[in-house]
Amino acid sequence: MWSGKDVWQLRRAEEVVGEIVIEESDFPWLSGRFVAAEGFVEVKSLFDRELVLLEAEDLEEWDAVVGEICERLQLVGPAGPVAEFLLHIDGERAWFRWSDEPFE
Repeated sequence: MWSGKDVWQLRRAEEVVGEIVIEESDFPWLSGRFVAAEGFVEVKSLFDRELVLLEAEDLEEWDAVVGEICERLQLVGPAGPVAEFLLHIDGERAWFRWSDEPFE
């Protein structure tokens, strides 16, 4: 159950590259304040590109970038790593959905 105080981590291997302090829940999406760590600078361009492609409705390229994000990074919730996620980061805002099972 969402408590409104959860903190999720974005990791690259064992390195935490950012944290999301959850502020809102609108099933299946969670959203909150994104706090970048030092290593985020190395993956920030992926998230910038993901948003541009989504807005442009270039779904083939967007899907490729989302795949790269999921290959390079891991989203870890209070109960541990999730199997699959879709994460958007825009400055200090982040919103995402996740699943314990791979998306279809």
